[in-house]
Amino acid sequence: MSRGRAFFKSSLFLSSVTSSQLIFISLRRSLKPSSKFVRMSTECSSSNSNNNRDAILAADATTVDGASISHLASVSPSKEDYSTSSASSAIDFLSLCHRLKTTKRAGWIRKEIQDPESIADHMYRMGIMALIASDIPGVDRDRCIKMAIVHDIAEAIVGDITPSDGVPKWEKSRREREALEHMCKLLGGGSRAKEIGELWMEYEENSSPEAKVVKDFDKVEMILQALEYESEQGKNLEEFFQTTAGKFQTDVGKAWASEIVSRRRKEH
Repeated sequence: MSRGRAFFKSSLFLSSVTSSQLIFISLRRSLKPSSKFVRMSTECSSSNSNNNRDAILAADATTVDGASISHLASVSPSKEDYSTSSASSAIDFLSLCHRLKTTKRAGWIRKEIQDPESIADHMYRMGIMALIASDIPGVDRDRCIKMAIVHDIAEAIVGDITPSDGVPKWEKSRREREALEHMCKLLGGGSRAKEIGELWMEYEENSSPEAKVVKDFDKVEMILQALEYESEQGKNLEEFFQTTAGKFQTDVGKAWASEIVSRRRKEH
Protein backbone atom coordinates (compact mmCIF):
# COMPACT_ATOMS: atom_id res chain seq x y z
CA MET A 1 0.00 0.00 0.00
CA SER A 2 1.33 3.48 -0.84
CA ARG A 3 2.04 5.96 1.93
CA GLY A 4 -0.53 8.37 0.44
CA ARG A 5 -3.27 5.76 0.49
CA ALA A 6 -2.36 4.67 4.02
CA PHE A 7 -2.50 8.26 5.23
CA PHE A 8 -5.82 8.85 3.50
CA LYS A 9 -7.27 5.77 5.13
CA SER A 10 -5.99 6.60 8.58
CA SER A 11 -7.16 10.20 8.40
CA LEU A 12 -10.77 9.23 7.77
CA PHE A 13 -11.05 6.43 10.32
CA LEU A 14 -12.84 6.47 13.63
CA SER A 15 -11.37 3.54 15.56
CA SER A 16 -12.88 4.27 18.92
CA VAL A 17 -16.32 3.36 17.61
CA THR A 18 -16.76 -0.39 17.34
CA SER A 19 -20.23 -0.09 15.90
CA SER A 20 -21.67 2.42 13.46
CA GLN A 21 -25.05 2.31 15.16
CA LEU A 22 -24.50 5.58 17.05
CA ILE A 23 -23.64 7.42 13.88
CA PHE A 24 -26.64 6.00 12.04
CA ILE A 25 -28.94 6.86 14.94
CA SER A 26 -27.57 10.40 15.00
CA LEU A 27 -28.07 10.84 11.25
CA ARG A 28 -31.52 9.27 11.27
CA ARG A 29 -32.58 11.66 14.00
CA SER A 30 -31.18 14.58 12.04
CA LEU A 31 -33.07 13.57 8.91
CA LYS A 32 -36.48 13.34 10.55
CA PRO A 33 -38.77 16.20 9.43
CA SER A 34 -39.55 16.99 13.07
CA SER A 35 -35.89 17.24 14.12
CA LYS A 36 -35.12 20.62 15.66
CA PHE A 37 -31.54 21.12 14.55
CA VAL A 38 -32.09 20.20 10.89
CA ARG A 39 -35.21 22.25 10.40
CA MET A 40 -34.83 24.51 7.35
CA SER A 41 -37.21 27.14 8.70
CA THR A 42 -35.52 30.13 10.30
CA GLU A 43 -38.27 30.72 12.82
CA CYS A 44 -37.12 30.69 16.41
CA SER A 45 -38.11 27.63 18.43
CA SER A 46 -39.63 27.83 21.87
CA SER A 47 -37.29 28.17 24.83
CA ASN A 48 -37.85 24.58 25.92
CA SER A 49 -37.23 23.24 22.43
CA ASN A 50 -34.00 25.20 22.16
CA ASN A 51 -32.85 23.89 25.54
CA ASN A 52 -33.55 20.32 24.46
CA ARG A 53 -31.72 20.84 21.16
CA ASP A 54 -28.78 22.42 22.96
CA ALA A 55 -28.49 19.43 25.28
CA ILE A 56 -28.65 16.91 22.44
CA LEU A 57 -26.08 18.71 20.31
CA ALA A 58 -23.75 19.42 23.21
CA ALA A 59 -23.63 15.76 24.14
CA ASP A 60 -23.47 14.67 20.51
CA ALA A 61 -20.54 16.95 19.67
CA THR A 62 -18.50 16.14 22.76
CA THR A 63 -18.17 12.38 22.87
CA VAL A 64 -18.62 9.26 20.78
CA ASP A 65 -18.79 6.15 22.97
CA GLY A 66 -17.03 8.17 25.67
CA ALA A 67 -14.15 9.43 23.49
CA SER A 68 -13.57 13.13 22.90
CA ILE A 69 -13.25 14.44 19.34
CA SER A 70 -9.69 15.59 20.01
CA HIS A 71 -8.81 12.04 21.05
CA LEU A 72 -10.49 10.57 17.98
CA ALA A 73 -8.19 12.58 15.74
CA SER A 74 -5.12 10.79 17.08
CA VAL A 75 -6.13 7.13 16.97
CA SER A 76 -5.01 4.66 14.31
CA PRO A 77 -7.41 2.40 12.35
CA SER A 78 -7.28 -1.26 11.51
CA LYS A 79 -8.01 -2.44 7.98
CA GLU A 80 -11.29 -4.00 9.05
CA ASP A 81 -12.48 -0.87 10.83
CA TYR A 82 -11.47 1.35 7.92
CA SER A 83 -13.57 -0.64 5.47
CA THR A 84 -16.67 -0.39 7.67
CA SER A 85 -16.86 2.51 10.11
CA SER A 86 -14.86 5.04 8.09
CA ALA A 87 -16.68 4.36 4.82
CA SER A 88 -20.00 4.49 6.63
CA SER A 89 -19.13 7.83 8.25
CA ALA A 90 -18.03 9.31 4.93
CA ILE A 91 -21.24 8.33 3.15
CA ASP A 92 -23.39 9.56 6.05
CA PHE A 93 -21.57 12.90 5.90
CA LEU A 94 -21.90 13.18 2.12
CA SER A 95 -25.60 12.27 2.26
CA LEU A 96 -26.16 15.13 4.69
CA CYS A 97 -24.22 17.47 2.37
CA HIS A 98 -26.74 16.59 -0.36
CA ARG A 99 -28.99 19.20 1.22
CA LEU A 100 -26.57 21.88 0.07
CA LYS A 101 -27.48 20.91 -3.50
CA THR A 102 -31.23 21.00 -2.92
CA THR A 103 -31.60 23.99 -0.58
CA LYS A 104 -32.17 27.20 -2.56
CA ARG A 105 -30.60 30.48 -1.49
CA ALA A 106 -33.19 32.34 0.57
CA GLY A 107 -32.49 35.82 -0.77
CA TRP A 108 -33.41 34.79 -4.31
CA ILE A 109 -36.55 33.01 -3.15
CA ARG A 110 -37.63 36.19 -1.37
CA LYS A 111 -37.17 38.09 -4.66
CA GLU A 112 -39.24 35.46 -6.50
CA ILE A 113 -36.37 34.40 -8.75
CA GLN A 114 -37.30 31.49 -10.99
CA ASP A 115 -35.17 28.36 -10.44
CA PRO A 116 -32.80 30.10 -7.99
CA GLU A 117 -29.33 28.79 -7.28
CA SER A 118 -28.66 26.38 -4.43
CA ILE A 119 -26.19 26.82 -1.59
CA ALA A 120 -23.87 24.36 -3.35
CA ASP A 121 -24.10 26.37 -6.59
CA HIS A 122 -22.96 29.46 -4.72
CA MET A 123 -20.05 27.72 -3.00
CA TYR A 124 -18.91 26.03 -6.21
CA ARG A 125 -18.46 29.28 -8.10
CA MET A 126 -16.68 30.77 -5.12
CA GLY A 127 -14.27 27.84 -5.34
CA ILE A 128 -13.73 28.63 -9.01
CA MET A 129 -13.06 32.26 -8.11
CA ALA A 130 -10.35 31.19 -5.68
CA LEU A 131 -8.89 28.89 -8.33
CA ILE A 132 -8.59 31.51 -11.08
CA ALA A 133 -7.62 34.53 -8.99
CA SER A 134 -4.09 35.82 -9.46
CA ASP A 135 -1.57 34.94 -6.78
CA ILE A 136 -1.67 37.27 -3.79
CA PRO A 137 1.44 37.62 -1.60
CA GLY A 138 0.85 36.03 1.77
CA VAL A 139 -2.33 34.24 0.69
CA ASP A 140 -2.55 30.47 0.29
CA ARG A 141 -4.70 29.89 -2.80
CA ASP A 142 -5.37 26.23 -2.01
CA ARG A 143 -6.61 27.19 1.44
CA CYS A 144 -8.94 29.75 -0.16
CA ILE A 145 -10.40 27.05 -2.42
CA LYS A 146 -11.01 24.75 0.54
CA MET A 147 -12.52 27.55 2.59
CA ALA A 148 -14.87 28.51 -0.24
CA ILE A 149 -16.38 25.02 -0.39
CA VAL A 150 -16.69 24.78 3.40
CA HIS A 151 -17.85 28.23 4.50
CA ASP A 152 -21.61 27.56 4.19
CA ILE A 153 -21.48 23.83 4.95
CA ALA A 154 -23.43 24.17 8.23
CA GLU A 155 -26.40 25.35 6.16
CA ALA A 156 -26.97 21.70 5.29
CA ILE A 157 -28.59 21.58 8.73
CA VAL A 158 -29.70 25.12 9.63
CA GLY A 159 -30.63 26.33 6.15
CA ASP A 160 -29.81 29.70 4.59
CA ILE A 161 -30.47 32.26 7.32
CA THR A 162 -30.47 35.83 5.95
CA PRO A 163 -30.66 39.24 7.68
CA SER A 164 -34.29 39.58 6.59
CA ASP A 165 -35.19 36.57 8.73
CA GLY A 166 -34.67 38.65 11.86
CA VAL A 167 -32.35 36.13 13.53
CA PRO A 168 -29.63 37.89 15.59
CA LYS A 169 -26.07 37.34 14.40
CA TRP A 170 -25.08 35.64 17.65
CA GLU A 171 -27.98 33.21 17.34
CA LYS A 172 -27.20 32.46 13.70
CA SER A 173 -23.58 31.80 14.65
CA ARG A 174 -24.63 29.58 17.55
CA ARG A 175 -26.87 27.44 15.36
CA GLU A 176 -24.22 27.08 12.69
CA ARG A 177 -21.48 26.18 15.18
CA GLU A 178 -23.67 23.46 16.67
CA ALA A 179 -24.47 22.14 13.21
CA LEU A 180 -20.80 22.10 12.25
CA GLU A 181 -19.86 20.22 15.40
CA HIS A 182 -22.50 17.61 14.61
CA MET A 183 -21.26 17.25 11.02
CA CYS A 184 -17.64 16.85 12.10
CA LYS A 185 -18.63 14.15 14.56
CA LEU A 186 -20.73 12.47 11.89
CA LEU A 187 -17.64 12.39 9.68
CA GLY A 188 -15.91 10.50 12.45
CA GLY A 189 -13.58 13.12 13.87
CA GLY A 190 -9.98 12.83 12.74
CA SER A 191 -7.82 15.15 10.68
CA ARG A 192 -10.36 15.81 7.91
CA ALA A 193 -13.10 16.83 10.32
CA LYS A 194 -10.59 18.96 12.23
CA GLU A 195 -9.56 20.72 9.01
CA ILE A 196 -13.17 21.44 8.06
CA GLY A 197 -13.83 22.88 11.51
CA GLU A 198 -10.74 25.07 11.40
CA LEU A 199 -11.51 26.38 7.92
CA TRP A 200 -15.09 27.23 8.88
CA MET A 201 -14.05 28.97 12.09
CA GLU A 202 -11.32 30.93 10.33
CA TYR A 203 -13.87 32.19 7.81
CA GLU A 204 -16.49 32.91 10.46
CA GLU A 205 -14.03 35.01 12.49
CA ASN A 206 -12.47 36.67 9.43
CA SER A 207 -9.16 35.90 11.10
CA SER A 208 -6.72 35.39 8.21
CA PRO A 209 -5.79 36.87 4.83
CA GLU A 210 -7.46 33.84 3.20
CA ALA A 211 -10.68 34.47 5.12
CA LYS A 212 -10.75 38.09 3.96
CA VAL A 213 -10.33 37.01 0.33
CA VAL A 214 -13.07 34.40 0.59
CA LYS A 215 -15.38 36.84 2.40
CA ASP A 216 -14.97 39.13 -0.60
CA PHE A 217 -15.63 36.28 -3.02
CA ASP A 218 -18.85 35.57 -1.13
CA LYS A 219 -20.08 39.09 -1.87
CA VAL A 220 -18.68 39.14 -5.41
CA GLU A 221 -20.45 35.91 -6.28
CA MET A 222 -23.71 37.27 -4.91
CA ILE A 223 -23.68 40.50 -6.93
CA LEU A 224 -22.55 38.66 -10.06
CA GLN A 225 -25.51 36.31 -9.62
CA ALA A 226 -27.77 39.32 -9.04
CA LEU A 227 -26.57 40.89 -12.30
CA GLU A 228 -27.26 37.64 -14.14
CA TYR A 229 -30.77 37.37 -12.70
CA GLU A 230 -31.46 40.99 -13.64
CA SER A 231 -30.38 40.29 -17.23
CA GLU A 232 -32.19 36.96 -17.52
CA GLN A 233 -35.40 37.64 -15.60
CA GLY A 234 -35.83 41.40 -15.74
CA LYS A 235 -35.60 41.84 -11.97
CA ASN A 236 -34.42 44.88 -10.07
CA LEU A 237 -31.96 43.60 -7.48
CA GLU A 238 -30.45 46.92 -6.47
CA GLU A 239 -30.52 46.08 -2.76
CA PHE A 240 -27.85 43.39 -3.20
CA PHE A 241 -25.49 45.96 -4.69
CA GLN A 242 -26.30 48.52 -2.00
CA THR A 243 -25.71 46.13 0.90
CA THR A 244 -22.26 45.15 -0.38
CA ALA A 245 -21.03 48.57 -1.54
CA GLY A 246 -17.89 49.67 0.29
CA LYS A 247 -17.55 46.40 2.22
CA PHE A 248 -14.85 44.68 0.18
CA GLN A 249 -11.60 44.12 2.07
CA THR A 250 -9.13 43.06 -0.62
CA ASP A 251 -7.82 44.44 -3.89
CA VAL A 252 -9.10 41.46 -5.85
CA GLY A 253 -12.55 41.79 -4.28
CA LYS A 254 -12.72 45.50 -5.01
CA ALA A 255 -11.54 45.05 -8.60
CA TRP A 256 -13.98 42.27 -9.42
CA ALA A 257 -16.89 44.05 -7.75
CA SER A 258 -16.06 47.23 -9.66
CA GLU A 259 -16.10 45.31 -12.94
CA ILE A 260 -19.51 43.82 -12.16
CA VAL A 261 -20.96 47.21 -11.21
CA SER A 262 -19.51 48.76 -14.38
CA ARG A 263 -21.16 46.11 -16.55
CA ARG A 264 -24.45 46.63 -14.75
CA ARG A 265 -24.37 50.36 -15.47
CA LYS A 266 -23.85 49.67 -19.16
CA GLU A 267 -26.82 47.31 -19.23
CA HIS A 268 -29.04 49.83 -17.46
